[in-house]
Amino acid sequence: MMVMHKRKLHHLLVALRPISYWYFVVIFIVSGFAAAYALRQNNLGAIERRDHLLQVDKQNGDVEVALKELRGYTYSHMNAGLASDTGIYPPIQLKYTYDRLVAAEKVRVEGANRDVYAEAQRDCERRFPLGLSGSNRLPCIRGYIDAHGKAEAQPHEIPDGLYKFDFVSPAWSPDLAGWSLVVAGLALLLLIVRTAAQLWLRHQLSD
Repeated sequence: MMVMHKRKLHHLLVALRPISYWYFVVIFIVSGFAAAYALRQNNLGAIERRDHLLQVDKQNGDVEVALKELRGYTYSHMNAGLASDTGIYPPIQLKYTYDRLVAAEKVRVEGANRDVYAEAQRDCERRFPLGLSGSNRLPCIRGYIDAHGKAEAQPHEIPDGLYKFDFVSPAWSPDLAGWSLVVAGLALLLLIVRTAAQLWLRHQLSD
């Protein structure tokens, strides 16, 4: 019975020998290099799209389209997350879009103030047609502006956080980088299993 058992183990050892360690080593190395290259390309692709977005922001282009492209790319590619070279967080800041909105709001407020001031002049001229600039008309104008100008002429706050973004890439993605890592992991696992199986068979045959 023991002899039959050892013959079977020997047969398994002989059958295992053609499956060379080198198959798994070569696959592991090749897929590892492919994964490293693909991960680098994913990161470069995200950087390229970020730079394009910032350029569009600077040139007052269609920021929404460029932002959507960057977001979609980052969410579908591992190692596509971005970090600012200057340590600024969040790394994506649409400074020019925000500055343009603030400037537009300032123009709006100035326009509203001009309108209220003109209305104040007309109202006070009607109420004090003979008033001089230093008498009743100036207090009237100031009072009118205080009463009617604040509500519509106050600047609206624009939260800068609405124009700052940080997209997180997935831990794994079904692209070249992701599948290369899977193949490398399987190759390493099979190499370990192949080595352990041979060591175990030899140990059993030596007993």
